Amino acid sequence: MAHDRAGDGPDTTLPADAGLKADAIGFLDALVIGLNSTSPAYSLAAVLGPIVALVGIYAPGVMLASFVPMLLIAAAFYYLNKVDQDCGTTFSWVTRAMGPWAGWLGGWAITMTGVLVIGSLADVAVHFGLLAFGLDGWATNQVVRQTLTVVVILVMTAICVIGTELSAHLQDILILAQVFFLLAFAVVAIYRVYAGTSTLDSIEPSLTWLNPFGAGGSALTAGLLLGVFIYWGWESAVNLTEEVENSATAPGKAGIWSTVVLLVTYLSVGYAVVAYAGTQFLADNAGEEEAIFAVLAHEVMGGWDWMVLLAVSTSALASTQTTIIPASRTALSMARRHALPPHLAHIHPRFRTPDVSTWWVAAIAIAWYLVVNQISENALLDSLTALSLLIAFYYALTGLACVVYYRRHLFESLHNFLLIGLGPLVGAGLLAWLLVESVGDMSNPENSASGTSWFGLGPPLVIGIGIAVVGVLIMCFWRVRDGRFWQERRSVADPDLVHGKK
Repeated sequence: MAHDRAGDGPDTTLPADAGLKADAIGFLDALVIGLNSTSPAYSLAAVLGPIVALVGIYAPGVMLASFVPMLLIAAAFYYLNKVDQDCGTTFSWVTRAMGPWAGWLGGWAITMTGVLVIGSLADVAVHFGLLAFGLDGWATNQVVRQTLTVVVILVMTAICVIGTELSAHLQDILILAQVFFLLAFAVVAIYRVYAGTSTLDSIEPSLTWLNPFGAGGSALTAGLLLGVFIYWGWESAVNLTEEVENSATAPGKAGIWSTVVLLVTYLSVGYAVVAYAGTQFLADNAGEEEAIFAVLAHEVMGGWDWMVLLAVSTSALASTQTTIIPASRTALSMARRHALPPHLAHIHPRFRTPDVSTWWVAAIAIAWYLVVNQISENALLDSLTALSLLIAFYYALTGLACVVYYRRHLFESLHNFLLIGLGPLVGAGLLAWLLVESVGDMSNPENSASGTSWFGLGPPLVIGIGIAVVGVLIMCFWRVRDGRFWQERRSVADPDLVHGKK
């Protein structure tokens, strides 16, 4: 359990033996979970085509530029976790630094990102899994596909409840399969480019592709909005802070290293795909996830294309499970601080996992997936686009909280100023800028997946505004119902922790 929350001393609302299971997993397990939460193969399948459509051969450069704010925010997560090992992460840290209202909204944003994306991830896992086993007819049958998606969500939720160790072991297997398949695909693609056996309009790779400004400013802005999505999720490692060995440092390091490993993976596969397929094929099929890896996998791998299909399937399957973690742990943290109904803070007596909050997240995610699918398939894509608003919001809030929390110690050393102050502040500023750009882009209905208008705005923006409004209403209602959380005292940083003496 975290200590000294908001300066009020240890949390005494639960018995000492009712907390999450301490030291359940190690640094490498946390790193794997952080990687899988981003769903690398699925993220590439979903985003690589649109990025190429925007910036052409400079797609690797945009992915490199998108890495910068992620690394800076990862540093903020690291230093905030050193002083508060709370599974609520952003919720707890922002509360301590900036007060309960901002903290509550940060927690709400994290929880709702899980609700929006879990169903889509499970759907992709089912779809590409069926394609990998040659069950194309099942993959196109909406009843079969949606039924299997719900089953996958329930199974992944049960694994999360049964235990963090079991979750970590499953993640180890899934990440090994995913990385192996992706690297095999990249190596074969690059080999065929240099061997002159590409079946598409191949281009010889060049280091100039790493220039993010090659396609111009406006294209870079739009590309960065997509780039943020492919890195999102690494902080799941930090949400497990109460269950990781060396909880003051290991989870934060796992988050930072996750972003670095993701950068290497994305650049490798990005180079291979652009080199083999050329920009025209990718731009023409930007809206088709299957074309990027399902069709392209067959072009590159021939009869071994099932390996790439399984990579996408295992990627989405792993992320389905790990995305439940931050949402459920944040709900647990909020509930035990009296910011949400107390039953969400229940810990399973045997498995010592947040069973009630985990099942609630799964239930709401299933309901959202089924309801939105009844509207249209494009509505599900629009709900995913709305994720960028929530992601940019709570990442920027965390970066700002780091600066505010450590404000009295930023000028004590160059290390503090650069890594704890300037870095997180720049990261927060970049993400705030992307948030504003996202709102402007999403206000135009023509930029949505469906091209339709909801109340004169793009559906993703309406969904984002709706989630924000619902959050504010629930927050105000709970403030009236139970005001204890809003009576907590804010705290200042412990200088010994800043200097690593504790």
